[in-house]
Amino acid sequence: MASSNFVDYVKIHCKSGNGGAGSHHMRREKYIPKGGPDGGDGGRGGHIIARGNEQFWTLLHLRYTKHIKAEHGASGSKSRSSGAEGEDKVVDVPLGTIIRDAETNEQIGEIVKHGEEVVIKKGGRGGLGNVHFATSTNRTPDYAQPGEDLEEGWVILELKILADVGLVGFPSSGKSTLLSVVSAARPEIADYPFTTLKPNLGIVSYRDNKSFIMADIPGIIEGAHEGKGLGLRFLRHIERNSTLLFMVPIDTDDIAKEYEILLNELKQFNPELLDKSRLLAITKSDIFDAEMIEDLKPELPNNIDTVFISSIAGQGINELKDELWKKMNEPTW
Repeated sequence: MASSNFVDYVKIHCKSGNGGAGSHHMRREKYIPKGGPDGGDGGRGGHIIARGNEQFWTLLHLRYTKHIKAEHGASGSKSRSSGAEGEDKVVDVPLGTIIRDAETNEQIGEIVKHGEEVVIKKGGRGGLGNVHFATSTNRTPDYAQPGEDLEEGWVILELKILADVGLVGFPSSGKSTLLSVVSAARPEIADYPFTTLKPNLGIVSYRDNKSFIMADIPGIIEGAHEGKGLGLRFLRHIERNSTLLFMVPIDTDDIAKEYEILLNELKQFNPELLDKSRLLAITKSDIFDAEMIEDLKPELPNNIDTVFISSIAGQGINELKDELWKKMNEPTW
């Protein structure tokens, strides 16, 4: 049974801190009976902050976190002393996390670099003390500003995997097998639909000590853009990949038709996906001899480069890496 440790969607209620009130204290000393105002400012309320952490690759650690609260700012005091700021609440998230307002679906920010921070909810500003309100006509103001109110609400954290190459294909098209051959990743592999229930990442070694990241996305079925199969839950991960590797088995009845179905699912989900570099790998090619492969070539789609591979036999793997490297490094203009 596939692991459930991959979590790419959580909904959390976030509540920042109130700003501390400014002080309206009056200076009172034995020999200074009319010392005037000396109230300090209130401290800022704590923020709720999302921070990128490259050590995380899932939102699992937030799965059972429903409420996050920051501290309130402290009130100002005498001698123009400012109140302490409320402690910020920092939430570590994996790279590729998007933060949205759950009510409006508006994007608050996204995290793509280690250490990058996005303020989800701002703490209220601290109020000004009465020293700021003294004038020539009112030298002893006995009032100060209250602190600003906190911000609160439900937010959605949504992970989109960051990878150089995304594998696109129907269930059991050989994606997991390829990833296990070209990297150290060990996805579950079996000849039945939806073996892969979570994205798997692998680092692929290339020439001259170069490498790139490949993502095995759970298999697409016709109607996935409408939520069928594993549908929308995983299609969004493809949005982050710079190059898409389509995979169709060589014994498929109509390779060109299957490729068009896959392409259409991506187009229906997000038309911008069609702007990415694409390569078609014909898998399980070891079951055809050279003459049969030559006979098959005229039936292949003519608007995409094609590589014949067999992950089990190691056939065409180096050529595949070369073609992927070219696609990843093609000029974007």
